[in-house]
Amino acid sequence: MEESSTPDQTYDLVILGGGSGGYSCALRAAQLGLTVALVEKDKLGGTCLHRGCIPTKAMLHAAEVADSAREGAAFGVNATVESIDLGKVHSYKDGVIGRLHKGLQGLVKASSIDYVEGEGRLTGPDTVTVGERVLTGRHIVLATGSYARSLPGLEIGGRVITSDQAMTLETVPERVVVLGGGVIGVEFASVFRSFGAEVTVVEALPRLVAAEDEAVSKTLERAFRKRKITARTGVKFTGVTQTDGGVTVELESGDPIEADLLLVAVGRGPATDGLGFEEAGVALDRGFVTTDERLRTSVPTVYAVGDIVPGLQLAHRGFAQGIFVAEEIAGLEPRPIDEAGIPRVTYCDPEIASVGLTETAARERYGEVTTYEYNLGGNGKSQILGTAGFVKLVRAPDGPVVGVHMVGARMGEQVGEAQLIYNWEALPDDVASLIHAHPTQNEALGEAHLALAGKPLHAHA
Repeated sequence: MEESSTPDQTYDLVILGGGSGGYSCALRAAQLGLTVALVEKDKLGGTCLHRGCIPTKAMLHAAEVADSAREGAAFGVNATVESIDLGKVHSYKDGVIGRLHKGLQGLVKASSIDYVEGEGRLTGPDTVTVGERVLTGRHIVLATGSYARSLPGLEIGGRVITSDQAMTLETVPERVVVLGGGVIGVEFASVFRSFGAEVTVVEALPRLVAAEDEAVSKTLERAFRKRKITARTGVKFTGVTQTDGGVTVELESGDPIEADLLLVAVGRGPATDGLGFEEAGVALDRGFVTTDERLRTSVPTVYAVGDIVPGLQLAHRGFAQGIFVAEEIAGLEPRPIDEAGIPRVTYCDPEIASVGLTETAARERYGEVTTYEYNLGGNGKSQILGTAGFVKLVRAPDGPVVGVHMVGARMGEQVGEAQLIYNWEALPDDVASLIHAHPTQNEALGEAHLALAGKPLHAHA
């Protein structure tokens, strides 16, 4: 991209990082008439567009196509999957990324944002230095994102990879061990299995996707068993040895696992090291930038957004935070973001989607709660798709629905209504009176609320 050259200008905002949080902040601030410099050392769009959300979901869609072809006979469509051509999968994936990247570059260019390419450092409460250039801002926004973490002593290289390297594999491995049963781990386990690999997930916590409602974890583990994905939960990883031919993964319980690859998916760390944050007075906690609810750091002129702020590491959270900070700086006094109201989707097969509180968290907050689980077996479209799962509602005592938890094919597409239910504090009766189109999976949300309102039609109360 072309960059404009205005070295002596003082900007309203200087934003360090052009990922979801940084570019949304830049675009909204420019829209509000503020002057903006946006600094990015790699590619506009950041991890989400180039190495995270978009490429992984493209691969998951390719995996879904493979499964659909393989299972076609059950629907009277006889097809076979001769092989997975990862080169073509990557071409498709990179095409999606390229189109989105080009569109984003066009938006930034059209918004009169001073886009500065290069590695920036915070060099004061109102300055960011990029090479020889010092950018001065009345406000600084830190949006430097995250990186794929490893464990102490576990070196990435060779046959030990992270999600970054998994995006460019040239062949499908026969056997994969995925270290970590969180969102990233189960998504990659799902992709590799659909592409034909034998997959074992190793998770130190007692269950997969431990941040989700316990009922969701149980259903996912059952579905993974059916798909012949092995889940080793409650076991600690102790080490790995590599040879030319593969890896041997050691566990605390003994019983080593032989595989071709070890994919390390133990979470993402904040990318804050060596960027001058602490020297400028910005308080950190284990590498994360601490902020108040209005995303101000310990330095009054400096804000932080996205994965470097403790909490959910989700692109759409960073995106919303970027907009919030732009509006805050412009004096619009936006409402603080409720973390529980941010929808969460895990795109494995079956998909997981949730918003609000888990049953355990709701009981801790409210004491007694009411829950209802609507089985997708009663939903016509789910039967057509051949998927199993449920919609689970958690209700505060005589109050609104405070949690919606869903598992099954395409449940990510249902979370839009679910987040409105939670964020607008809907009562079961409010949703029960709305008409849901038939036959859709969306009806499952309607049926669940009908049941919770005391008038179940396709379910037992």
